[in-house]
Amino acid sequence: MRSSCLNCRQAIRGHFCSNCGQSAHVHAINGPYLWHELQHGFLHVDKGIFFTIKELFTRPGNSIREFIEGRRVRHFKPLSLVIILAGLYGFLMHFLHINVLAGNVEVTGDGPDVALAQQRAEHLSEWVATHYWIISMVQIPVWAAATRLAFFKQGYNYFEHFVLHSFLVGQRLALHIALVPLYYLLNGTPALRYTDRALGWVGLLLMAWSLLQFFRTMPPGQRIARILLAAVIALALMLALFLLTAPFLWNAAF
Repeated sequence: MRSSCLNCRQAIRGHFCSNCGQSAHVHAINGPYLWHELQHGFLHVDKGIFFTIKELFTRPGNSIREFIEGRRVRHFKPLSLVIILAGLYGFLMHFLHINVLAGNVEVTGDGPDVALAQQRAEHLSEWVATHYWIISMVQIPVWAAATRLAFFKQGYNYFEHFVLHSFLVGQRLALHIALVPLYYLLNGTPALRYTDRALGWVGLLLMAWSLLQFFRTMPPGQRIARILLAAVIALALMLALFLLTAPFLWNAAF
């Protein structure tokens, strides 16, 4: 048990800080910490989710670094944030019958086999669009591995990178949810596809800005180079993962 609060630096007498309320038992971010959070996150839903979303769009890298360093009392738990936002996004897309991937895959030719392949492609795009929470969760360990390798000398362990990207995936999900009304207005038009692609680039730029803030001790040029390296690593990992899972996804179309 700590004698001073990691959140507000005040002296602690007892199990909680009398100034801000944070527990004196702040655990290191590792495997057991993430497992405990996944088990109990849903039992502690409070106003922290709104504070956390605000921080992710105003000072993302700084607020995430503060969370990892121990200032956690006002923040919503990162994995719970991703699960709740991904579930909400998937529900809205399914309920409103919005398929941002419609028309992305075209199978040309004639005959029953081609028609079957086109039907499967359409079902697959709909399945992916309505199960975005799975894609969101998969991105976290991939990007965590990428930035762990690219920023290895910064001293953060893999689980801390996992928390970092849990917050950043939550950031992108919050952005998508905010623009669901626009998606609904553009649903069924070619503009929906282009809007979603543009939003994807906006999400990547937000992540780059967040990483620039998070790794603030490095010179700017090195940070940019390392972020680009992390993007290359993440792209290679996701491509390998896609090639391994493509047969399953294709069969899941029905």
